[in-house]
Amino acid sequence: MNVFGVEIADWWVATAFVAAGLAAGWLLGWAARRLLLAERLTWGGWRSIADGLGRSPVVWGGIVGGFAALEAFTLGDRVEDALRTTLVVLLGLSATIAVMRFAGGIAQVYSSRLEGGAASASIFLNIVRLAILVIGVLAVLSTLGISVTPMLTALGVGGLAVALALQDTLSNLFAGLQIISSKMVRAGDYVQLSSGEAGFVEDVNWRYTTIRQLGRNLVVVPNATLASTIFTNHTLPAEDFSVPMPVGIAYDADLDLAERIAKEVAAEVIAEFSPSVRDFEPSARFNAFGDSAIAMTVIMRAGRFDDQWEMRHQFVKRLKRRFDEAGIEIPFPQRTVHMA
Repeated sequence: MNVFGVEIADWWVATAFVAAGLAAGWLLGWAARRLLLAERLTWGGWRSIADGLGRSPVVWGGIVGGFAALEAFTLGDRVEDALRTTLVVLLGLSATIAVMRFAGGIAQVYSSRLEGGAASASIFLNIVRLAILVIGVLAVLSTLGISVTPMLTALGVGGLAVALALQDTLSNLFAGLQIISSKMVRAGDYVQLSSGEAGFVEDVNWRYTTIRQLGRNLVVVPNATLASTIFTNHTLPAEDFSVPMPVGIAYDADLDLAERIAKEVAAEVIAEFSPSVRDFEPSARFNAFGDSAIAMTVIMRAGRFDDQWEMRHQFVKRLKRRFDEAGIEIPFPQRTVHMA
């Protein structure tokens, strides 16, 4: 009995070749991953290569087994041509996917060392992957004997029409590249737009920038809009920033004592809740005679934008307790009316 002119026994032997190749590929992949993830290898790119391998060694082992079966047995010209073409396509596509993973992982390793916005922006990673995918597909087509020159010519002629049809998309793409290259917005920065939206930048991709608000909602801003709007980056030029706290002191209070206590409380709060700037010396300045109190502003410093909320909370509680212990009043607005 035969199938496509090939004996069943030969098909079983060919299947055994492929199975052996799959097993060998799995074993080699497991060994390679163990080697690449060894603790003595400190370069982060090795882990990226190991992650990029994925199941590719298994696929490659199966493809090698398939080629070995084609060389060992005569399966008929028609069957051999079809199988050989299929194996070439699978090899090209799997190699392209593996290289995409390798390049993406290595790009992330090197971009994480940059101080600019490229450190976590996915737009560069997507461009690298797209370029490799296009090259891989063209290489597979060329291997199959399909001429890619007419395709490239057609793409060049139709480029203008595509550009017009994707005008908004291309505008956002180039705006995203401009945002990243200018280093004025980076993943993790706290920004506030002129329209009022504010939050931490999550990512800048090929079409839009995502901003995570303090309430954990995501604000999606097209790159072209972000590039043309006025915004404040609270993380630049330095991540730490001043936290002013207004305080009202009664007119009959000891101002020197109030200033000393306020500075002591501010120093305690900074050391406990923003230790990265524990060396900062807080200041307290009286700046106005108010209707009911003398106005004082205590200047603290936070290492991160989101440190300030707990710092403000703790400062108010601790300063109120210390003022109560020292007999210093924080007056509320009041008005004295003299009756004639």
